[in-house]
Amino acid sequence: MIDQKRRDDNKPDTGQLLLDQLGGTSGMIYTAIPVVVFVIANSIAPLPITIGVAIAVAIAIAVLRVVRGEQLMAALGGVFGVVAAGAVAGATGSADGYFLIGIWASLAGAVITGASLIARRPVTGLLWNAMHGNRHRWHQDRPVRRAHDIATLTLTVLFTARFIVQDQLYDADATGWLGVSRIGMGFPLLALALVVVVWAFRRSTRRLAEDDDGQGDAAGPAQTAD
Repeated sequence: MIDQKRRDDNKPDTGQLLLDQLGGTSGMIYTAIPVVVFVIANSIAPLPITIGVAIAVAIAIAVLRVVRGEQLMAALGGVFGVVAAGAVAGATGSADGYFLIGIWASLAGAVITGASLIARRPVTGLLWNAMHGNRHRWHQDRPVRRAHDIATLTLTVLFTARFIVQDQLYDADATGWLGVSRIGMGFPLLALALVVVVWAFRRSTRRLAEDDDGQGDAAGPAQTAD
């Protein structure tokens, strides 16, 4: 029993690993700053200058993150995102174009997560299993699959709501409100969705990955799929 408890204490929290992969809370906040700067600059400066200011701010944030000890590629990811968004805005000649990649990404997220539900392989379950070496028959355990159905459906609703709201604002040429929706429907809603995802991850871990030799697998398939 003591050895088992030690093994459990030493295991990484898959929910925390997921948050770390997304850059954590600070990483999500960093991504919102260039959006705020872009919207403010757009109200007082021409589009090329606005794009340049947003990119400069993104670079400054990346330097700060590296100085604070974060990985270089994680820090540069934010710069690449701003550069890509700025490139689209420049190509379209409209400040609203800055938000097009995010709108398309929301549509893609809704389609992917929704399709995984229809296929009875919710994407959060696939991700959890991938983080555990793809060695668990998670979809054959009803409580686990139900948890991932709920988690994936939560993400589907989030992505769909983002796409509908921001696409309508894009069509209305409401740059300022696009910025507000980008921030408001970004980290705050994602944080709520991740609470559900982390719950599904931890439920899966408790039922199927209680130890490293896969003993949870033997118990998991006892409740077969519908």
